[in-house]
Amino acid sequence: MTEPYAVPVPKGYRVGVWEVREPIATGAFGSVYAARRTGDATGRPEGRSRPRAGDEELPRTAALKFLPTGTATPRRLTHLRELIEREVELYRRLRHPRLVRMYETLTVDDPDRPELDGATVLVLERAEGSLSALLAATPRPAAGPALLAQVCEGLAQLHGAGWVHGDLKPANVLLMEDGSVRLADFNMAAELEGTHAYTPAFSTPDYTPPELLWTEIGERGRRIRPSADVWAFGVLAHLVLTDSFPLPGATPVARRDAAAAYARGTDELRLSPELPDDWRRIVSACLTRTHADRITGEALLRRVAAATGTGHRPFRPPRLSPARRGFGRTPVAAAVAAAATAVAALAYGISVRADGAPGGGGGGSGATAHVSAAAYGAAELRTDRGIPPAYRLLIVETAHDCDQKDVTPVLIAAMLKVESDFDPDLADPANDEYGIARWTPRVLRWWMNEDGTPGETVPQPPFPPAESIPAMGRYLCWIAPRLHEELPGDRRVLIAAAYRRSYRTVNKAGGVPSDVRGYADRVAHFLKEYAPPGKR
Repeated sequence: MTEPYAVPVPKGYRVGVWEVREPIATGAFGSVYAARRTGDATGRPEGRSRPRAGDEELPRTAALKFLPTGTATPRRLTHLRELIEREVELYRRLRHPRLVRMYETLTVDDPDRPELDGATVLVLERAEGSLSALLAATPRPAAGPALLAQVCEGLAQLHGAGWVHGDLKPANVLLMEDGSVRLADFNMAAELEGTHAYTPAFSTPDYTPPELLWTEIGERGRRIRPSADVWAFGVLAHLVLTDSFPLPGATPVARRDAAAAYARGTDELRLSPELPDDWRRIVSACLTRTHADRITGEALLRRVAAATGTGHRPFRPPRLSPARRGFGRTPVAAAVAAAATAVAALAYGISVRADGAPGGGGGGSGATAHVSAAAYGAAELRTDRGIPPAYRLLIVETAHDCDQKDVTPVLIAAMLKVESDFDPDLADPANDEYGIARWTPRVLRWWMNEDGTPGETVPQPPFPPAESIPAMGRYLCWIAPRLHEELPGDRRVLIAAAYRRSYRTVNKAGGVPSDVRGYADRVAHFLKEYAPPGKR
């Protein structure tokens, strides 16, 4: 470790079931380390801890964020505790695909190490890099629009749950090993109380809307609206797509002054001519002079979906019937599979300068790791057996959105192969079946909405994969628990047979019905063909 860490933790140090490995990043008062699990994945860790949500199995690796709540001046300690409680509360209450996960919180109990004793440890999902590091290494990444689509999804999920992020910037956008995006660093986040929330009076000037630059700070902090995150997204989008800020100035202070002049009407936005027309309209709608004129989060998500071709509807918190419980997240659409690059420097609410020293807020440094669309999902799907890369992300995330263990990426891929040979334009009018998942329109109507409600009208083909594949996942997730436990054979093959004939027919037949045995045999073949080694 070449730079001083706010919370120095030696390699090999144990906390709960975790063993600290290499350092990742540090800031003024917190430090993040890579860790590996060494104890029981399902049992409670030793020492003082708080239970995990649902007591789910812990991953093999994680990122440990150490926050020194045990040693500080009283004023600093109060401030740190407020920030930690704010972040922990959000992690506990919100579990969405585009928000980084917290698995558990721990408190270090080690009187022999006073610098660590009493520290709070957040056990977080481990990423491969941050957007700030990616921008530092490869300005204007080719996957920029796809990454932005996922950032926008994360904001929609956050706002839909009634929270404001409060500090959206590249360092707080994490990139996972598969190239997908998670929003992180929620110690400035706050829950809405009506139209406003209250956050600490700290933010990054380049991403702060003009109305908050010199806002009055009350006893509860600064009043903030979701429109502040929309402004930050506009700045972020301009930076990702053009490698420049939308307001002039060589320094953050100069750009802050330009933002104030823009808000007063004495200056204009100076959007880059390299900004594509559809994104120019999006950025302009985000960066309005007043919050009242700014585009709403739902409308922003629709525009970004249209610009990237992801086909998303606005995120709505799931209101699932018992029949469909456990499958309510909005899955990422097919075009997002273009997300291609991650860099091995992380940001979990920790600022790191480009030279590696703490502070700043720029990108980190480190070796780069390329994760292409062709390699996406390699841990769960064979990448050399003809599964189109364009659908791989959608297949994997659709499976992950179901809580039934037998609804896997391999099953969905095998079924799509047998149903249509991955042909998104399939049309079989004789059987009234269309698209990559061979949907009958009147049946698709019941599975096309992520909140579990049927469509108001019968949809008409063509059915895009971004709609057909998630609908298939919802239907499979509903079928799986309705198949009798005593049925013989591979449960995944039985689920596929029920997709063709209904779960009642499969239960009555005591297995795969004779008229779909050929179909089931082909699915079984591709279950083996598409499974990675060791997972067949």
